[in-house]
Amino acid sequence: MSAQPHPRMTQEEYLRIERAAEFKSEYYDGQMYAMSGGSYPHGKIIPNLAAELRQALRGKGCSVTTSDVRVRVSPRGFYTYPDIAVVCGQPEFADDQADTLLNPTLLVEVLSPSTEAHARGFKFAQYRQLDSLREYALVSQTEPRVEVFRRQPAGEWLLSEVTGLDAACRFDSVGCQVALAEIYYDVSFE
Repeated sequence: MSAQPHPRMTQEEYLRIERAAEFKSEYYDGQMYAMSGGSYPHGKIIPNLAAELRQALRGKGCSVTTSDVRVRVSPRGFYTYPDIAVVCGQPEFADDQADTLLNPTLLVEVLSPSTEAHARGFKFAQYRQLDSLREYALVSQTEPRVEVFRRQPAGEWLLSEVTGLDAACRFDSVGCQVALAEIYYDVSFE
């Protein structure tokens, strides 16, 4: 027995369904993909880092959002919900609903065993298409470690990694640094 092909949907159909849905889904190239939930450490790291970024960026013309804000990454229509998105300057949206951001400066994903390969591979390849994106950070939830990929003037990406609770992570694109002890506040490692 052969599998039936899934009908492709337009970006407009995806947005109509997604805006009415109880659960979040990503969209890519005509297909909608349900997103899985996060772990307890994942759910603690995101607000810790978002709060530190918000405080550090107060008055600098940048805003911090968490995974409630969708980002349209590519013209082919990759829509996703990064764990944290920072936009500096005026945010640009896909339409008047103001729920789909087009111009993030910094994107952050908190890694889990089930999503790490996707975040490092497919998502990063897609995110690099965003002209506005200057940095992409991957935050471990199993150890105090943050990897920051920075876009260089010629377009290549340079990796900077910090580890340990006594270290601080620089986010050059938004002009601040955050202590890993704050990112991992009240997070235990087993």
